[in-house]
Order: sequence, then structure tokens, then C-alpha cells
Amino acid sequence: MTTATASTAPRPAPVPTVAPINWHIITGEYPPQVGGVSDYTRVVAAGLASAGDHVVVWAPRAEAADLRDPRVDVRRLPDMFGPRSLRLLSTALDRAPTPHRLLVQYVPHAFGWRAANVPFCLWLRSRRKDGVWVMFHEVAYPFARGAGLMLNALAAVNRLMAMLVGSAAERAFVSIPAWRSGVGSVTQAGTPVMWLPVPSLIAVAGERQASADIRARYGQGHPLVGHVGTYGDLIQPMLDSSLPELAGQSGCRIMLLGHNSDAACRELVAKHPELAGRAHGLGTLTPDALSHHVSACDVMLQPYPDGISSRRTSAMVALSHAVPIVTTIGPLTEPIWGASGAAVLVPVDDPGQLAAATASLLTDGARRASLARHAAAVYDQQFDLRHTISALRFPS
Repeated sequence: MTTATASTAPRPAPVPTVAPINWHIITGEYPPQVGGVSDYTRVVAAGLASAGDHVVVWAPRAEAADLRDPRVDVRRLPDMFGPRSLRLLSTALDRAPTPHRLLVQYVPHAFGWRAANVPFCLWLRSRRKDGVWVMFHEVAYPFARGAGLMLNALAAVNRLMAMLVGSAAERAFVSIPAWRSGVGSVTQAGTPVMWLPVPSLIAVAGERQASADIRARYGQGHPLVGHVGTYGDLIQPMLDSSLPELAGQSGCRIMLLGHNSDAACRELVAKHPELAGRAHGLGTLTPDALSHHVSACDVMLQPYPDGISSRRTSAMVALSHAVPIVTTIGPLTEPIWGASGAAVLVPVDDPGQLAAATASLLTDGARRASLARHAAAVYDQQFDLRHTISALRFPS
């Protein structure tokens, strides 16, 4: 999920005290650059710093001024992980206090070169002495029949990159358990591969009156259903095929949140004029404003083409705000979603059932309250930022 970059990153609960750790975090994007990895990296960097560690973040140049967090030193590179950047990184790491850890936020396309920056991966393998830890947000573009020569060539290069990065890793992390075996196949034998759930990137603002005002303004006395996301080519069609039916069944009002939500709402209303005045797209909001808007919703409708999973930060926002979720079950959905009662799950290919399940939930206040309690409990027990910080500082 891409949202507005936080003005104040969520703060983790206290973790056990140890000697400060020196972290050098390498990422392809960092605020004010927009992106899910950008926001995630800032939250983790701020969390490590809040726990007492020393954190240096290395990222490409940004057009706007950096957003600063205490004890986080943001250093911008001269190019997109080209030769000048790699020389600068090598010199800085050679001069940095030891011991230190090099934490890489890995996405193959994040390091430029059209997702084919093999020299960066070779450089990373040469820095194994630094203690390289890799968070695999993605591994490689997949091979696919009929995808064409260029895309399958990219898949092959991505696979090579993943093998080089994996061979450099002292420890590896994945954002979803389903990727553990794939990452294990590109790391050296005996390298720990740990699931590191992604927390919500939006802190709970907690001002009830602000949320009540939003509910009154956009709900207009009707149930209010929200969605937060980026409205990409795979998810927007799922919304387009379920929201009109939902509105017809329940009389609800719809609030679309997140980057591109204003444009997505205009397209939705153009296709379904009956939603004019009932569907609202608010565009990119500040973190506090986004928190207030999510809290104002009766239900969050969050379909995903591969099913809900622990890598979906938009789902984490709803969970952390104790708002009931109706979502889809798919090949990447972990067992916890069915076992915990934290969400209503429907088949990924049935927009009618998605609408019907949401409409039914809107009429059942007791069930919504139960889902809200389960959502908050599951988030606290499994996904809260303190678990990420503890896993990084106290690896098992």
C-alpha cells in the first residue's frame, strides 16, 4: 500500500535493553519518496532508533527535503545504485564503527537499471563481512508461459539477482510465510529464513471526535464502508464489480482512501452514475487524517487478487484500528486468517459474495463488534511493530 508518508512514524512498545546496535539500512526508496517500502523502511528505522540503536539509512536522491526522525541519519546516494553510489557505500562502510549490520530492503526493481542491477547484487555479495541481513519484500519476477521473451528474460535476471543477494545474506527475512521456501532456495545452506510480518504503517491517531465528524460528513446517517489502497490494475476491478452491488443492497456510503483514490472514485462514478454523492475519493491524506478516516468506517472492504496475507499493509491499517474487514481468501492467505476470526473471508473470484458478505455484516452490529475485538487482538499479538523490532534485535 502506498500512503502519505508519516509525519511521525509509529513508535514500538519497549523491548528488552541491549547494547546499541549499529545499523546501515539500504533501500531503493525512503520518504519523502512515495511507496510501501519507503514507508516501511522509515517505520522500522524509527523503531530501531527508538529502541536505542544507531541507524543510518542509505537511499537514492529525493526531490523534496528529508523527513527526520530522532537518531536516524538519512544519507542520499549520488545515483541509482550505480558505480558512484557503490564506491561511496564501500568507503562509508569501511570507515563505520564496528560491529555493524547491513539491512537491505530488497525488491528487484528498487535498485534501478530496469530491475536488472546485477552489479549492485555482486557488490552486496562482496560486503558479507558487514553482516548482511536481507528483508525480501519481493524475490523475482515470475516465469510464465506466454509472457514473451523480454519478461521471461527479466525473470531470469531477477532469479540471478536473488541468488547473488541470497548468497550474501547472513540472515534473510520474508514478509509472508509462503515465500520462505523460495528464499531458502537462493540462500546458502544453514542461512536462517524468518517470517517478519509487516506492521501497519499508519499509527492510530485516536481522536474520536475527528472520526465522528468524518462519519457524519460522509456517512450521512448511513453505514460507511471504506477501502484503503493504491487502486492498481488488479484490485480496482474487484472494487468496481462489488461496490455498486454493495451500495444497492445496503444503502451504504463509500469512502475510498489512499493514493489515487480520488481518480479511482471518479472512474467508478462515471461507470455507475447511481453512486454520485454516495462514493467519495479523498486522495492522499496525512497519516493522522488517514487514521481518523479509517476509524470512521463501519467496515473496511479490502479484496486482494491473491488473497489477504501478512504482507498487505492496507489490511494491517484496518486491523490496528480495530475496524472489521471483509476480504478475499487466496493462494497466499495464511491459516491465521481463517483461524483467528479477525476478518470475513470470501472467494477471490466472487464479487457478488464480496458485496453480500459486506452488506450482511453492516446489519449485524454484534458481529462487527466481535470482529473488531478479534482484529485488534490479532494485530497486537502477531503484527505490531514491536514484534519486528524484537526479531531484528533479538534474532532466534
